[in-house]
Amino acid sequence: MNNTNVSIPEAHAVTPIDHRTYLIGGKLKSWEGDVASVYSSIRSPQSDGSLAPTLLGTVPDMDEASALAALAAADKAYNKGQGKWPTMKVADRIACMERFVDLMKIEREKVVKLLMWEIGKNLADSEKEFDRTVDYIVDTIDAYKDLDRGSAKFLKDGGVHAHVRRGPLGIVLCLGPYNYPLNETFALLIPAIMMGNTAVFKPAKHGVLLIAPLLEAFQQSFPSGVVNVVFGRGRTIASPIMKTGLVDVLALIGHSSSAISLQDLHPYKNRLRLVLGLEAKNPAIILPDANMDQTVAECISGTLSFNGQRCTALKIVYVHEDVKDEFLNKFSEAVDALQVGMPWDNTLLTPLPEPGKPSYIKELIDDATSKGASVINKRGGEMSDNYCFPAVLYPVNSDMRVYEEEQFGPVIPVISFTDIQEPLNDMSESSYGQQVSLFGKDVSKLAPLIDSLVNLVCRVNLNSSCQRGPDVYPFTGRKNSAVSTLSVHDALRSFSIRTFVASKDNPTNNEILENLMASKKSKFISTDYLL
Repeated sequence: MNNTNVSIPEAHAVTPIDHRTYLIGGKLKSWEGDVASVYSSIRSPQSDGSLAPTLLGTVPDMDEASALAALAAADKAYNKGQGKWPTMKVADRIACMERFVDLMKIEREKVVKLLMWEIGKNLADSEKEFDRTVDYIVDTIDAYKDLDRGSAKFLKDGGVHAHVRRGPLGIVLCLGPYNYPLNETFALLIPAIMMGNTAVFKPAKHGVLLIAPLLEAFQQSFPSGVVNVVFGRGRTIASPIMKTGLVDVLALIGHSSSAISLQDLHPYKNRLRLVLGLEAKNPAIILPDANMDQTVAECISGTLSFNGQRCTALKIVYVHEDVKDEFLNKFSEAVDALQVGMPWDNTLLTPLPEPGKPSYIKELIDDATSKGASVINKRGGEMSDNYCFPAVLYPVNSDMRVYEEEQFGPVIPVISFTDIQEPLNDMSESSYGQQVSLFGKDVSKLAPLIDSLVNLVCRVNLNSSCQRGPDVYPFTGRKNSAVSTLSVHDALRSFSIRTFVASKDNPTNNEILENLMASKKSKFISTDYLL
């Protein structure tokens, strides 16, 4: 990754962006204070012939006062549930969201380019992230229509009529991750505001500039204060917001330590709803009858797509002793055959966006090898300033850091087993419980395994790598891996609460209900059917 002959195609070249705008209370404001420089780990030729991290631009380095101003705007817009947005008709909120997605599409090229440069995601995956996010918003709109259609009726039980809908929770603090700074952030933000909540949103440290082209879309699509976007350090922005106790929902995708520290700042714990996507240590379990070529291909994708920087990545591999040698040989060869390139080259392996990640990966490798593991692929652990070539480590044991820690990068620990209870015991004792990939064909072996695994994790992938999508399926985890469920269907429920109007079945009340429906004066009591 330090090749001095680096050539940047004209179509993908960047010009530094001096971004000063932020969004509070429906107004795009210009920041006059300190700014933070945004660098890409992709190195560009300098005037002296050397290579150095590429300056992508600057963003506002906002302060506590700005954070509290954004919170005040969200609080005013929600107005204890009486604001324009939380009381708006479902059809009108949907119209706002449809306008936003139309405006968002216009900025596709800018956002895709910044995804490549800011986090090193290859071109195809950057385009996929943008397009998938658009699809997610459209699917969320459709799911909300379905939800509303199901509520467009009265129930009756025990002599009581009930009109049940889902209502907003209040003010949401939204903090997204760097690895999917558009898709996973919007998987929090979009359903949150769709359900009538208001939000303060702080972009991730890496993947921050790519939000800039979308600020006008937010400003033009939603009423004042519904979406407030501020830039800065997490401690400076998020901490004072949480301390006020005004936040009703902490929506965060990141590390559990961050989630815990922010929860601890909230003075009214019972008020705070959590929607969290946290770390995982997803295992692959390879049985003796697994189709080895298919297994190797899926494990390559599972461990090394986007350099393994995904919570859904396979982060530890258990292989049965009978097929250990075959797997390790084929897998190591496949890893060594991978090409490292720039994002626009569409290689699987690209520069790592975090400056300290190569040295961290080296620490994991050195720790494992000092405790008995070997790097078994020829190129494993080759280092540069912004990359570490994937290292396959075997045999790994529980004394090694790479066994316990979520590496979130290109190092692959492998453990062999003879008794299937060994990986099951490890999984049951793990702090995480998101997904597992199970490779094999014998139904008599798979059936009891599945019955156990579904109680240890939340998704069992048969002969395929772990993944989040399709987005209509539940995305969640046990233990320290998640709180609440994110998907097109479930996220709308995670960011809302069932609320209803009850009326005893008698002539007076029935006449009132009929008049309410006929007059259409209530936005809540409605049997209108959204097409």
